Amino acid sequence: MRVLHVITGLGAGGAEQQLRLLLRHLPLCCDVVTLTNPGAVADGIEADGTAVTHLGMHGNRDLSALPRLVDLVRGGRYDVVHTHLYRACVYGRIAARLAGTRTVVATEHSIGERMIEGRPLTPGNRALYLTTERLGSATVAVSTTVAARLRRWGVPGSRIRVIPNGIDAARFRFDPVVRASVRTRLGLPAHSLVVGGVGRLVPGKRFDVAVRAVAQLPGTHLVLAGDGPERGRLRELAVGLGVADRVRFLGECGGAAGDDPGAAPDIPGLLSAMDVFVSPSVEESFGLAVLEALAAGLPVLHVTCPAIDELPHDHAPGARRIAPDVRSLVTALREPSSVPAGRRRAPVCEAVRRYDVARSADRLMALYEELHERAPARASVRAATRAAAWRVVTARTAGAPPTPAAPPPFPSVSATATTKR
Repeated sequence: MRVLHVITGLGAGGAEQQLRLLLRHLPLCCDVVTLTNPGAVADGIEADGTAVTHLGMHGNRDLSALPRLVDLVRGGRYDVVHTHLYRACVYGRIAARLAGTRTVVATEHSIGERMIEGRPLTPGNRALYLTTERLGSATVAVSTTVAARLRRWGVPGSRIRVIPNGIDAARFRFDPVVRASVRTRLGLPAHSLVVGGVGRLVPGKRFDVAVRAVAQLPGTHLVLAGDGPERGRLRELAVGLGVADRVRFLGECGGAAGDDPGAAPDIPGLLSAMDVFVSPSVEESFGLAVLEALAAGLPVLHVTCPAIDELPHDHAPGARRIAPDVRSLVTALREPSSVPAGRRRAPVCEAVRRYDVARSADRLMALYEELHERAPARASVRAATRAAAWRVVTARTAGAPPTPAAPPPFPSVSATATTKR
């Protein structure tokens, strides 16, 4: 079985790192296409031996990318096309159907009630999503929370499968030698309390709450791993609050899937250097960064984390849910129970074991096989679906959300592109 993964970009984000980790555990021949930004994760995927093609797409309305993507899919004669993130899901489903691919799967990594991938959710992009969703075989939700959101949108429950994200817990094991090294490298005092967060610097992550909280805790330091449009505003906030010397913005760092070239320090090393992990976001689809922190034995203060909130409390005793305001975070950080005596690390909890990446890869492989067995012949797919796919393209060209229209039946479940090698 040959599988093509299509993703919007390959910067150092959670969905991107998750794709790399899954590729390491899927017993398949896979290729990857990134519509934009072949960033640090692309280098890591290539280092693992998987080809990455950069489609060179310019903006959401760059329809010239569609025929190039169709040619790539058709030329590769893939058995499955698997899309990740909003733009790739929209364009990837259309391209796969036009190319006659038998099985089309999409994973929803970052859908919130009011936000999608850190940006406000509009009626237009919701309508476009629903129309193109019908062109696929199945939609994978990374949590039951995401599955419920998709059903509220109007995606039939029979088309949704919940396959959680996974982690390689061993990579996050606490290392006291690495802790000392990273603290020295970042200029963090050996005995100071270090609070940390990992994620894209976008409004939805609400890292301004962490900056404001640290400003009320003299001697406490904050490290933020990630990049995005909010970086400048957060830096100005730290300066305005007089804590610029206690807040470090590290940009994109090497992730859990491996030691990427130039990634320094990587996420496991940073987690070893921290004392408390915070996640102030009020909308999460899964909460991968929280799980990674728990795998490192860190105490975690989070506002929402479906991966943990959906489990019994004793599965993640080191995670504590707090209110979304600054005062609640400050109060929690001041409490002795938030930081174990001697900064001891907790043992691996049941939640971390539950989300082992090997289990996620096995479930995804089973879905591929099930859908592939049910799929019609390639020729019948191409003949039956061309008109439906082009209706979506025509509506997109006109600049208006397409009117949802049922495409032909599909099995249900209860130009220039550069290749990096």
